[in-house]
Formats: sequence, structure tokens, C-alpha cells
Amino acid sequence: MKIATEASERHVLTVIVDNEAGILAKIAGLFTARGYNIDSLTVADITENHQVSRITIVTHGPPAQIDQIHAQLERLVPVHKVIDLTEHGPYVERELALIKVAGTGDSRVEALRIADVFRAKVVDTTTASFVFELTGAPDKIDNFVGLMRELGLVEVGRTGVVGMTRGAAGA
Repeated sequence: MKIATEASERHVLTVIVDNEAGILAKIAGLFTARGYNIDSLTVADITENHQVSRITIVTHGPPAQIDQIHAQLERLVPVHKVIDLTEHGPYVERELALIKVAGTGDSRVEALRIADVFRAKVVDTTTASFVFELTGAPDKIDNFVGLMRELGLVEVGRTGVVGMTRGAAGA
């Protein structure tokens, strides 16, 4: 007898919150207490008076779990709005990464060639290494990092995903 399991879906959630101490801990605690994973997390102040922040969370799970996460986030007191960009409509998501690659000779030339194809910017260089800056969708960054592994990848730093609905209206 087969047991049916719901497919896990990737979702990008934006949470508009009061910019106050402890809110990030409350949100992380909500995920931890229920055994949900956060794949990516970014936070930024979004108002001139520093009173409101935008938290972008990438998570995955079956639809019922995502609905539960959404509902529980909305119940937190300092939360103004929760938007599931994945279900809201067209949206843009980007991530920034710094990728350090060491190499000389042919591998150095190949790293520069691939960086050009991916539109990665060289932000630091020595005679034995490069640090590339790359922005784009997470898959683009994953692919670039995978290619650099073969050429002397040393270190990767990633910001996490930020996302926003497309068009003139706010979410």
C-alpha cells in the first residue's frame, strides 16, 4: 500500500513588520517550533523613519504547511502584512553573491570567460585569485558556483533572496 505525500513547493514570502527588537527571533521561533525550514532570510529597514522592515523568507513545504505558515505569521502582533509572492502573481527575485576563485594560467582565463558569460563583475583581484560579484536568480548563482568549483572555488558568500511583485502597484 502506497502512502500519498504532498509535493513540497518552494515559496517566497514577504513579511512587513514593525522594526523592533525581537521580531526576527519571533519569526525564526515560529519556524523552529514547528520544524519548518527557512531556506533564505533577508531583512531590511524600508521606511525613512526606520519604523518598518521587510523580511523576505524562502521556505518550502506542501501547500497545507505553507498556508499554516502564512496564517501563523499574520497572527504575530508586529506583523502588518504577509504576501506569498509565489501565489500573488508575477514577481522578481534576486540574490547577490561574492565568489572567490583561485587559479593561474588556463583556469584563470576560463574563470574570467565564464564570469563574462554570467555577467559577473570582478570586484577584487590578485595574481592568484578573483572575487566575483554576481546578482540574479538563485539558480543562476548556483550554476555559476558549480562551474567555479571545477576551476578553483575558494569561498562563497550569499545575501539571500529578495523579492517584489512586478508592476506599478505595491503588494
